[in-house]
Amino acid sequence: MLFGLAGAASWLYDHWYLLAFTIAILWGAGEKVVQHIAKRACAQRMALELHPTRHFDPGLEEIFRRGVQLARASTSMPWWAPRRCKAVQVRLRADGSSAIRYRIEGPAGGERLLSIAPFGPHVTVERARPIVDQPRRHTVRAEFILRGTPTSPLRDVPLEPDPLQPLVDAVSDLRAELGDLAEVRLDIQRAPKWALRARRVQLMHTARRKERLETQRTARWMRQDAGGIEDSLTWTLKTLVTGKDGAGGRRLVMPPLPRRVEPAEALGKLADDDHLVRVQLLVMCASNVEGRAEARLAQLQAAFDVFGGRSRWAMRGLQLGPWRLGADQWPTRRSFERRWRWGQCRPPRANWVQLPELTGLLKPPTVHCRLPLLAGDLPTFQFGRPELLLQGIHQGPDGRNRLVATYAEETLFEVGVGKAGGGKTERALAQAIGYAHAGGGLLFLDPHRDSWPRAAPFLAHPHLARRIALIDLNTAGPASLLSSWNPIAMHRDAAAHDVVEAVTDAFASILGWDDATAPRALTILTCALSVLVAVNQGACRAGRREDQATLFHVHALLNDPGFRSAALAAVTDQLDEESRSWWRTVFPTLAPDAFGVVLNPLARLAANPVTRAFLGQPVGLYDSRSAMDNGLIVWICPAGNGPTERLLTALIARDLLRAVRSRRDTPPAGRRPFRLYFDELITLTGAAPETIASMFEDFRKYKVTVHGMTQLLGRLPGSVRMSLTQNASTLASTAGSKTAITPITAEWANQPSADEVATLDRYEHYISLTVKGRRIGPIKITGPHLDDVFAHYARPRHVPALERAARDTAGAAPLNELAATATAQQGRVTSFLTQHATRTRPATHLAKHPEGYQ
Repeated sequence: MLFGLAGAASWLYDHWYLLAFTIAILWGAGEKVVQHIAKRACAQRMALELHPTRHFDPGLEEIFRRGVQLARASTSMPWWAPRRCKAVQVRLRADGSSAIRYRIEGPAGGERLLSIAPFGPHVTVERARPIVDQPRRHTVRAEFILRGTPTSPLRDVPLEPDPLQPLVDAVSDLRAELGDLAEVRLDIQRAPKWALRARRVQLMHTARRKERLETQRTARWMRQDAGGIEDSLTWTLKTLVTGKDGAGGRRLVMPPLPRRVEPAEALGKLADDDHLVRVQLLVMCASNVEGRAEARLAQLQAAFDVFGGRSRWAMRGLQLGPWRLGADQWPTRRSFERRWRWGQCRPPRANWVQLPELTGLLKPPTVHCRLPLLAGDLPTFQFGRPELLLQGIHQGPDGRNRLVATYAEETLFEVGVGKAGGGKTERALAQAIGYAHAGGGLLFLDPHRDSWPRAAPFLAHPHLARRIALIDLNTAGPASLLSSWNPIAMHRDAAAHDVVEAVTDAFASILGWDDATAPRALTILTCALSVLVAVNQGACRAGRREDQATLFHVHALLNDPGFRSAALAAVTDQLDEESRSWWRTVFPTLAPDAFGVVLNPLARLAANPVTRAFLGQPVGLYDSRSAMDNGLIVWICPAGNGPTERLLTALIARDLLRAVRSRRDTPPAGRRPFRLYFDELITLTGAAPETIASMFEDFRKYKVTVHGMTQLLGRLPGSVRMSLTQNASTLASTAGSKTAITPITAEWANQPSADEVATLDRYEHYISLTVKGRRIGPIKITGPHLDDVFAHYARPRHVPALERAARDTAGAAPLNELAATATAQQGRVTSFLTQHATRTRPATHLAKHPEGYQ
């Protein structure tokens, strides 16, 4: 038998190639079977996508617990599944549509374990669909392996700033339109005990062999040193002096003993079994433009250098001059693609890490990660599209400037804060001009009239001139053109009580009236306006719209017994019993000086020839409701900020509130969007604080949005300030003092800080936006300058024609003609009342007239 075995061994030795061939065939067949089983097992995988909130800030313990979950979930496979399938994969993906997507893929059996993350409500875990990529023209691949000291840990990277920041920066300039794609996949696998023991045995053997070689090297140098001493001149002289030949005194050299190798020192991080895993790190970059994928891979390689210490991540393969033999070449490319496609994990022998080393990769981006702004996050502004509102110019990570916008339907209220000349009005004008050219309707209320000359050259187009109305109360001279408005006119079929309430509230807001401080003034003005509005209803029913009363007839109604008797007689059937009783019983008991609080502000309005001409017309052409429904562009420029101008501004603001609320008679689908721009909110809110606050609270329901600008948020009334910050879809700030900017930066959790915002250059803004229900920013943008962004719209030579058309649309007439009409209106109303005082007119339905801006 022994001779037979010896013969068989001799035969195998002579025919070794047959044995090698047989082993190769068996290994290949076994590998094919394992691959088939592995594909079947990998087909039963699940994917979860993690969405962190803006304030996601996990601690080390939370991240470590997540790593433990991932390691445990990697074994949630059937018993028959090969080892290469038992892994959990972390996918970091960027394709230009979002900054970075964080996915977890692993065995289907681990879904329940991985769905409950230790991060709490700050991370939303959703079941993810498979990602199907379109083929790109250029693709590069790389596998990373741990180089350096294999037993040393990676560098302990702090959580602030986010360890993912280098990776995010590396993909921040991806462009989806060029087909750019970058993806990092980290596979985590719990290795079997025998593999760990084998690795330890190898490391200990290597350490002992190294120590023996070091000992032999030291002994050799010691012998050489001893021999060198005996052959030296000093040793020869000593021998001559002492008379000894030195044969008996030759130096005895004791060879050093090998130092004992300590397992903890030799094994390093592999000495303990706790939370030790094997990892596989694969990277793939692609693009449709040659060279971009290679450059992206180089950026990612540099990003991984951040994690390097005595042990570091390096590309696997050989570098031969300009060529690299790695995952992109035969024979490793096929293995890479198989692992990439099926999620299989076959890590290199050196890739042993402890979970704390992977802290930066075991969680989504945190609050300390600066994410880039991509086209998918904030749309690019396009001229002629009314659904987009221009916001500014954003410079991307690649240095390219882009006009960014928000969606008009969800940009409900906007607030711009900053010092004078910082660019607030310029940005608002750019948005308004872009919206106007796209067919949108708007009203720009500017107490200082600086905006109209600035915007006019860019609005001087024939298709816009027909929709623009200019109401400029900054007139000079009797021949100046001025529009007109009757706040209590009834020829447009407005609800009588709404008209009375709007005018009364305007007076109350500017004069500080309420039921506690001035109840009698409120009652007198309400009853007087009720009578005048009823008179105007009668005039309209009679087809005599030119005989309507104005606000200035309140004086005659209270102080002229003849006019009052005629008015009450004409409208007695239109007033309710309570109003008639007040005029019969209460009014006669009032002393004449009781009317002063009501008549004094009206007297100031009448004393100013501009406001008397503007408000003294029976049929004014200004109609805010008609402007909204017809999509007009209205520019209103009050004359200043005195008491008279503030009262007029309050009347306009309250009429806007009434007109917007009157849109309740129109189905939501039929309400045409309309935008209001309020420059110098401090001036406007000084005239009508509660009215402006109500606008920021109510207008959303009626498809009317507000853009307000102010230098100091702190100077606004409390109700307005709270409504602004509570409902603002867009919040922007230019440079200013830290005291003025702090209320804004507080809304941003001091990111950026008031110091950063205070040092902005002119036309630069920090701004937070709302896009698709999600807040974007604060981000830094440059306000659009009209001469640059809208240079192709500039028509300065057509401005005179535009102003003529805008004044014609607003029904402007010479100031002296309007003044004469206002003076004669008392006689016209008295004549009408005299003729109809004794008649009783049945109530009839009034059809809404389309008068207004034509």
